[in-house]
Formats: sequence, C-alpha cells, structure tokens
Amino acid sequence: MAEFVTVGTADEIADGDAKAFDVNGREIAVARVGDRLFAFSDICTHRACNLAMGGEIDGTTIQCECHGSIFDMTDGSVVQGPATEPIETFGVTGEGGGLRIEV
Repeated sequence: MAEFVTVGTADEIADGDAKAFDVNGREIAVARVGDRLFAFSDICTHRACNLAMGGEIDGTTIQCECHGSIFDMTDGSVVQGPATEPIETFGVTGEGGGLRIEV
C-alpha cells in the first residue's frame, strides 16, 4: 500500500527548479512549474545520469544534461531520445507546506 513520505517543505523547490531526495533508498526528484509539483525518478533511463542536477525544465518536460533525453514529468514518458524507457512518476503534494511524495 502506498504511503506519503515527508521529504522537506514545499517552498524549498523554486519555480522552474528540481531537487532530488532519497526516499526509502530511491532517488526521487521533485520539480515545480508554477503552482504544480511533479515527482519522478531522478535517474535517466538512458545512461543513469541525474535529472534534477543540471536537467533543463521546459513546461512539463525535463531534459537530461548528459545526452539530451527529454521526459514528460506528468507521466514519465519519453518525449525525445536517446532514452527509450520512461521514468517512474510518483504522487506528490505540498499541502500544508510539507513536501510529501507517495511511494
């Protein structure tokens, strides 16, 4: 059964930025676009580069800085390769000021 794990505060993620957290041994990134939060695996499925550190956010997509793969943060799908496998996505909320990820 899924549960929400508090990893910090919602205000520590600035608009247009992403930050990675260790959640039960998994690297999960949280990005903010306007008032929306997105949580997804921080590891690119192409060559295992970190997405939050150096990844470029454009709307609801994030581009890996290593080889340019682009993922849709809403559902994890690959928008542009070289990656062919999607990244995992997670529920996330900033309700009440706490940043909580569903795992």
